[in-house]
Amino acid sequence: MVLAGSTADHAAAEQQPSSPADLEGGDHPSSSSCPLSVTDRTHRHACVDAYKRIIGTSSDSELNPSPNSKLPGGNTRKAAEPHADTADSQRDREEKHLRASSSTALDLIRPLASRMPSVRRPDREVSFHHRALYTGLSVSIFMVCSHLPLYGVRYASMGADPLYWLRSILSSNRGTLMELGVGPVVTAGTLFQLASTSGLLRFDHNVREDRDLADGARKVLALVIALGEAAAHVLLGMYGPHVGALNGVLIVLQLISATAVVVYLDDVLEKGYGLKGSSSAISLFSAANTCGKVFWQAFSPVTVNTGRGPEFEGVVLAVAHRALTRTSSARAVVATLLRRHLPNATNLAATFLVLLAAVYLEGVQMLVPLTSRDRRGRRGTFPIKLLYTSTMPIVLYTAVVSALYLVSQLLHYSRLGGTLLVRLLGVWAEASHAAVPVGGLAYYVTPPASFAGDPVHALVYVALMLASCALLAQGWVVASESSARDVARRIADQRMGLPGRRDGATYAELRRYIPTAAALGGLCVGALTIFADMTGVIGTGTGIMLAATAVYNLVKSVEKEDEALYI
Repeated sequence: MVLAGSTADHAAAEQQPSSPADLEGGDHPSSSSCPLSVTDRTHRHACVDAYKRIIGTSSDSELNPSPNSKLPGGNTRKAAEPHADTADSQRDREEKHLRASSSTALDLIRPLASRMPSVRRPDREVSFHHRALYTGLSVSIFMVCSHLPLYGVRYASMGADPLYWLRSILSSNRGTLMELGVGPVVTAGTLFQLASTSGLLRFDHNVREDRDLADGARKVLALVIALGEAAAHVLLGMYGPHVGALNGVLIVLQLISATAVVVYLDDVLEKGYGLKGSSSAISLFSAANTCGKVFWQAFSPVTVNTGRGPEFEGVVLAVAHRALTRTSSARAVVATLLRRHLPNATNLAATFLVLLAAVYLEGVQMLVPLTSRDRRGRRGTFPIKLLYTSTMPIVLYTAVVSALYLVSQLLHYSRLGGTLLVRLLGVWAEASHAAVPVGGLAYYVTPPASFAGDPVHALVYVALMLASCALLAQGWVVASESSARDVARRIADQRMGLPGRRDGATYAELRRYIPTAAALGGLCVGALTIFADMTGVIGTGTGIMLAATAVYNLVKSVEKEDEALYI
């Protein structure tokens, strides 16, 4: 707690940013007549009342005489300067306004949020085997929903997929119950994170009532977003122009129900019933969806009729079939390994190479040593990973690019399709699976087929990807409250610090490494994604990066728990 010498000094100190010493919990002497200098008006009145009882005054006029009242010596008291209380009163008004705005927003969602079902946290720690079982069941339910077709949809009437470029990060499959994937849950969580960081919504996570309210409000927002997206899918004709009113309502209800399933599967894993490396179902579902696609395109038994006869879609089965059935097996195997229109061995090898590189980068870190300020001999470390923001830069970049794709396509196929601004955003051409950008900004943020084919396109794409990932990584550090100042404050709250250094040295030391790690990690993630897109990995570079990170964290947590069983 910081003690102030006067009201004016205290107001000035409040307007200035906290110094590193303040973050480490330093104290300052006080010369105030009141025992403590407080900022909250209620506490100030309580302090004044206590002071009245101590000195025996019975009225406010005795404690706070008028500016022109007579002093005992006969002199007239001069009017007090109003400047001392100006900053303090202004700050109080701003705090009250923020609290009122936050309370208004919370009051609007409180009736629904308080009635949302919730998974109760376990009274004691769930055993490892039960948590593994719950995690496996959650993934199985999600994968089953990802392959169940929507009732009332005519797949022959569905055209090119406008959300094709967004499905890798949403873990969604077109025409299934998981059409929306984890999109509504991710969007709701991101909006709450931004609102909490900016001060629009204020929750005390140490208070159970506020924590439950925030949890319920997040669920309500996810379902509302799912309702809006499902209605937009039907009204914009993504399932054909002749869906019908009844089928349209049924489709919307199915998509909202699937989103509710995702919300509560995430709740189960987050409340302590899942493996510790899978505390978020979102990353786990993304990894399961990507790994499922890789496995399917490696071992798919579906046959495709090509110019050289029927071939297996799965590259492993195709190579084995060619080697066993053709007389010139060597030439047939080479042709299958390098085939163009189906997954080949180069794509499969590049996929595993990117997975290994991502796992290696995820394990690179430096440890900052810490010691306790109160308990001698208590030590710890704070790890600063090379991928400090993990895969968030590429996720945010892909979300922005996908939004650009969606807006550009809507404008391109509208009446404004021939205007200059729309053509600068993107020019599109129809393909078998989706519309493909052939010009404009949307074309240059799309990975090229090769460097040699269009070097200008390749250079612009690489520059935009690397610069965006570095900037987004640094921005996410601030938005997620994981900057050097935030980490130093949390370390100081635990009464920890650098060994043999003053209190303010923790912030200065972290400031040397965290911004650099965030920017360099963003560059590494961007570069690895570029390599994945250029070599044609199975799936997308973003999906492979998400899967690698999620699987790595899950494996490390299982190893730690396995070691704990034998200690």
